[in-house]
Amino acid sequence: MEERKIRVGITHGDINGVGYEVILKAFSDPTMLELCTPIIYGSPKVAAYHRKAMDIQTTFSIVNSRADIQDGRVNILNCTEDELKVELTKPTAEAGKAALSALEKALQDYREGVFDVLVTAPINKHTIQSDTFHFPGHTEYIEERVGKGEKALMILLKDDFRVALVTGHIPVSEISRTLTKELIMEKMAIFHRSLKQDFGIDSPRIAVLSLNPHAGDEGLIGTEEQIVIIPAMQEMMAKGVLCFGPYPADGFMGSGNYAHFDGILAMYHDQGLAPFKALAMDEGVNFTAGLPIVRTSPAHGTAYDIAGQGIASEDSFRQAIYVALDVFRNRQIEREINARPLRKQYYEKRDDSDKLKLDTVEE
Repeated sequence: MEERKIRVGITHGDINGVGYEVILKAFSDPTMLELCTPIIYGSPKVAAYHRKAMDIQTTFSIVNSRADIQDGRVNILNCTEDELKVELTKPTAEAGKAALSALEKALQDYREGVFDVLVTAPINKHTIQSDTFHFPGHTEYIEERVGKGEKALMILLKDDFRVALVTGHIPVSEISRTLTKELIMEKMAIFHRSLKQDFGIDSPRIAVLSLNPHAGDEGLIGTEEQIVIIPAMQEMMAKGVLCFGPYPADGFMGSGNYAHFDGILAMYHDQGLAPFKALAMDEGVNFTAGLPIVRTSPAHGTAYDIAGQGIASEDSFRQAIYVALDVFRNRQIEREINARPLRKQYYEKRDDSDKLKLDTVEE
């Protein structure tokens, strides 16, 4: 395993929100630089503006290429126009353009091996739209740019509390017709794999939430459970995935049952995220599972209502860095473990003997 510090690419997000505030506050603690080397994709001038406006003491170095990146320093790589106007609390087209420029440059550098993991500050999903960004959020954009054909899964987490979504940023009116047995199985497989690979859980237990109130009451208030969800769960159980439910969403969270599982699979965005953010907003982390890149973000948005006041909490952003580092290390460990697996010593099919048959290894 490499001895150098893990390099964390950080996109500055919407410059009129709390992005720079939480980034700079997170790295005001010098011990953070003992854990990783941050590379902020953004604007040194805008960073300096936020730092002065909120009297944050974090220092940083301006870098122009990967050769300039220094361990033990907060590195900022300029990705924007020099004369970038900051209008705190306001959604502007200029801020959206700056957010996209930083994201595009970061993903380009990731493909070139400049950094190891990506942490994204919040964007405004409306102002960032352009000819090259026509997605409902970070997750879908990153999936297309660096997914290599893999499908992404949104997971919100805090410690052992992990909530994944079958459907993400789609209108509520489309949820029922979007849900299929195949989609649920696909998302559950990604979730199961992530719990093992990214979080080191050998036999993860996944709770599945129902779509309808009271799990449909055996078809009285919806049939998706019988027609779609339960058949999907049965097939996944047959494949060795430990999944349980479907549980009515209201009582499941309120009763504390979520604490008995390694992960919870919700059918749609607000079903999973509303209770999660009520229970874990301050330190919650958004993790994009299923892709080669390790990407996290804080659970909150741009928070225009408090931007520039110096009162935004950096806890969620700091936790996003911690999770990215942990997942990166877990993936390294798994790769090392599986690099030279033991060869099977028994044939897959029995012949006339039950005796041990040793494989020969050609030199």
